[in-house]
Amino acid sequence: MKKALFALLIPALLISCSKVGVNEFIINGEVKGVDGKNVILQRQDDSLGTVAVDTAKIEKGKFKFQGNITEPAMYSLQIESVKDKSFLVVENAEIDIEVDKDSVFKNKISGSYNNEQLSEFGQMSVKLQKELMDFQKKNQQKFMQAMQAKDTVTQNKLRKEFETLQKKSETQTIKYIKDHPKSFITILLIQSRFRANFEPNIPEIQGMYDALDPELKKTKAAKKLKKILDENNKVEIGRRAPEFSGPTPDGKTVSLKAERGKVTIVDFWASWCGPCRKANPELVAIYNELHPKGLNIIGVSLDRPGKADDWKAAIANDKLAWTQVSNLQEWKDPIAKRYGVEEIPASFVVNQYGIIVGKNLHGEELKAKINEWLAKPDVPK
Repeated sequence: MKKALFALLIPALLISCSKVGVNEFIINGEVKGVDGKNVILQRQDDSLGTVAVDTAKIEKGKFKFQGNITEPAMYSLQIESVKDKSFLVVENAEIDIEVDKDSVFKNKISGSYNNEQLSEFGQMSVKLQKELMDFQKKNQQKFMQAMQAKDTVTQNKLRKEFETLQKKSETQTIKYIKDHPKSFITILLIQSRFRANFEPNIPEIQGMYDALDPELKKTKAAKKLKKILDENNKVEIGRRAPEFSGPTPDGKTVSLKAERGKVTIVDFWASWCGPCRKANPELVAIYNELHPKGLNIIGVSLDRPGKADDWKAAIANDKLAWTQVSNLQEWKDPIAKRYGVEEIPASFVVNQYGIIVGKNLHGEELKAKINEWLAKPDVPK
């Protein structure tokens, strides 16, 4: 009986000995060479920008913060006279941080899962960044000499090697995101994917968000990410047309980006769709008239699985001379899903800047919209 009672008391003793209460945090900091200086704990506010939360004085190389927090959030430490900020995840834990005032990238953070992950990812990033800088330092003179000598072979070789290093960094970031669905850092890395490319890969980002741990999705940071995703998922006039690629009748893969002209119509149809087939002659006439001036069309067929022959026959019979793609998945077609197409025929007019400027237009209204944009300047090359 005594043994059982003792076993029950152990968890209670462990809880009572913890310095951190529910929804509380403690930050124990160490830094050398800046005694007497102030350190400011800061958080990032979407409306107000950087907000000072608390200030502490560094004494004998140490400082401490203590406060309340309901969920993980990214904070920073700004030490007086130290140029760079030190970042950490403030959460319900006792967090230890050793700040290197000469290189905050060498900081050591521990005490919670998210901060250990932040430290781990930071070390990986620093290593990759060093590889890039070392490559630039080693080959800068060689590249300049190649430029002066108009040696394009050497220039292209060096560019390719540098791009390979950059790709390595991106690949490792994507791997981290996939391998750490419970890490708070993952939310921030997913959000950075919107800035990684001029045209973000929304389906890829959506998949990364969907894979997040359910508890992580409850945080403000994840809700902010979801809001950005929802905005980017909207396909409407005035927004950038979602990029896509698909197989052609002869088995090649083409993309909207590669096939886009001065003005492009993305036309959703199917061989089995009666209204689509009736609308095709009008589209053929417009294409024949305006294609020489820069109009392009990409047909996206929602033909059924195993019905490639029907699709190809319809293309030939209706004299559709423009690019055609189909995944042969009918309403499960990923391109149709991305564009929110729930009935066909459906079409989107995309201008030379990649922006949707018209939707489901016909006849003179469609021709007027095409001519309006054909008259505008091309995108600078």
